[in-house]
Amino acid sequence: MKLIIAIVRDVDSDPVSHALTSASFRVTGVASSGGFLRKGRTTLLVGVEDEQLEPALTIFAARFHRKKKKKATGLSFSWSRLTTSIISD
Repeated sequence: MKLIIAIVRDVDSDPVSHALTSASFRVTGVASSGGFLRKGRTTLLVGVEDEQLEPALTIFAARFHRKKKKKATGLSFSWSRLTTSIISD
């Protein structure tokens, strides 16, 4: 089991959430703000089984241009308008 934590801009939240739920993923969105200009962000939480991880990340990748890949605790991906962390059990 994996937990994907994705912080996206508010304007990107609905299209990504809709794409994930259309693919039968369950998504929880939490409104958040912060940073220099206090722009709105949404934190998306997506719990997936191990074999569902790649299809879920493919949906995120289709919505955002990939900027770079970095590693932290577990796996971490960074797209130009998205930061995603994956926590495994």
